[in-house]
Amino acid sequence: MDEVRPTSGPAAPGLASLFPPGLQAIYGECRRLYPDQANPLQVTAIVKYWLGGPDPLDYISMYRNMGCAAQDVQEHWHYISFGLSDLYGDNRVHEFTGQEGPSGFGFELTFRLKREVGETAPPTWPAELMQGLARYVFQSENTFCSGDHISWHNPLDNSESRIQHMLLTEDPQMTPVHTPFGLVNFLQIVGVCTEELQAAQQWNGQGMLELLRGVHVAGGPWLITDMRRGETIFDIDPHLQECVDQGIETEGSNLSGVSAKCVWDDLSRPPEDEEDSRSICIGSQPRRLSEKDTEQIREALRKGLEFNTKAALPPINSQRQGHDRPQSRKDSLESESSAAIVPHELVRTRQLESVHLKFNQESGTLLPLCLRGRLLHGRHFTYKSINGDTAITFVSTGVEGAFATEEHPYAAHGPWLQVHTPCDLTSKAPVSSLSACKQTTM
Repeated sequence: MDEVRPTSGPAAPGLASLFPPGLQAIYGECRRLYPDQANPLQVTAIVKYWLGGPDPLDYISMYRNMGCAAQDVQEHWHYISFGLSDLYGDNRVHEFTGQEGPSGFGFELTFRLKREVGETAPPTWPAELMQGLARYVFQSENTFCSGDHISWHNPLDNSESRIQHMLLTEDPQMTPVHTPFGLVNFLQIVGVCTEELQAAQQWNGQGMLELLRGVHVAGGPWLITDMRRGETIFDIDPHLQECVDQGIETEGSNLSGVSAKCVWDDLSRPPEDEEDSRSICIGSQPRRLSEKDTEQIREALRKGLEFNTKAALPPINSQRQGHDRPQSRKDSLESESSAAIVPHELVRTRQLESVHLKFNQESGTLLPLCLRGRLLHGRHFTYKSINGDTAITFVSTGVEGAFATEEHPYAAHGPWLQVHTPCDLTSKAPVSSLSACKQTTM
């Protein structure tokens, strides 16, 4: 439970020693940006997370931003979180790892909401949205980065709005802060429509963010969310769909995997004994993915989109576009329940004759993206089950070291199935048949 109250503001220089250094550092950046708002309204967790409370963010400060007429930026409310980074440095929430690395998870969240005419105080629903995202980060120990997208499937303010999903980008005004406990970046939440989320999935988040910046009513240069926006950027400017289509055709998709409801069954005849040839290792040792592709698959299995109709927080996909993502606290999938997914010498790779793949409806709709946005460009795509360790990775000939090959297109390593898909299928098969042949409602 949270309460709204004016903040007491940053400590005076003489009291700095009594004020948590991480908190003081972020307040300093806020003070630089809003020198005339020393005591903004603040949503505060009544029972702090480190005392057993449910909300990971200690505070969310809410500022009135006057915009920038020169850049055609409208007036809005600016929300800033405190708690994803290390505020205290005494291990009560985050393990202190030194000044050189990230502070806590290495970032705080921000959000910019269009100020409606006549509004004298900021709405508080964005604070709960930010708490929900923070709960996901703390529970999964996965971090966010610019370009990530979040499938939410519900209006962000629980209204009838079309703004039901989110992208993440660097906050346009706040600069990274070096604290005594490490570096803090500021990632801004951007509300988007379903069609815009799908374009980000099929192409990439950074490309969609750039298109949104060019449309004033859809965000403009500072990507301000307008919950009353009733049109997508493709309704406003149909030519923008051509930009997305061209990007997909020339660049493919940066989405390397999603969490989903999926299962696979081995339809090969049961082996007569344990030495049956279909259960032998392919080669003397299991083949390994290259370091680059292994990291992409690990990221895909670690993060993705969960498709459901609830407002529960979904996993987030990873979009790597030259950014140095802060290392997740789960550095490897070789721990906890995902251990069986990571190739190792103790699990034999099995060559299968035929398999049956089952996906829920929304996951099935991503098969054209998988085939044309990923495999056709020499990449891979992974479905990771939300109900267990099962994973299904489609690979093309261009994926170095995959254990599914053109000669043996179906191969399993524990619960991880790889399916090698020929290039002629990805380039020639109609989209409708691709969806129909493998999609099962679950």
